[in-house]
Amino acid sequence: MSKRSHVESACLQFVLGGLNWVARRRGRVRDLAPHLAVGIDGEDAAWFYLHRKGYAVVARRWTPGNMPGDLDLVAWKGPLLCFVEVKTRTARDMSPAQIAVDVEKRRMVRKLARQYLRRLPGEAAPPVRFDILSVYLIANEKPQFEHFANAFGWSDWRPRDDWE
Repeated sequence: MSKRSHVESACLQFVLGGLNWVARRRGRVRDLAPHLAVGIDGEDAAWFYLHRKGYAVVARRWTPGNMPGDLDLVAWKGPLLCFVEVKTRTARDMSPAQIAVDVEKRRMVRKLARQYLRRLPGEAAPPVRFDILSVYLIANEKPQFEHFANAFGWSDWRPRDDWE
């Protein structure tokens, strides 16, 4: 990423943070449960993180409308389409954030990814990867990220225990 793009990304992140602060102060998000607000802040941070890493994020909180759940972020990294599950925490406790992406969550993400792929133009689906991005938003610290590229695949035939 060029220095100019990095500066533009930092400016956008600053502006978005300011707008979120104003919305909270004016009570626009008061009905949002605290854990949901943290999740949205984590997705904001994840979007900027991926942007700085050269990803083109094309969808956020995508849902097909006819089934429960959503895809946190969908991004292109070159010719590869990445479905990114974001897990946000405000503290580093005993279990890492990515552990929350259990068998059921992976099954739901795969189902949603199939729906997303069906809606893409063209006959052949692009190569796909499933990532987990753990975001730690700890008070008075810069956001911390742990990106697990290719964290799981289309099936659970092999356990992933390299983060336990």
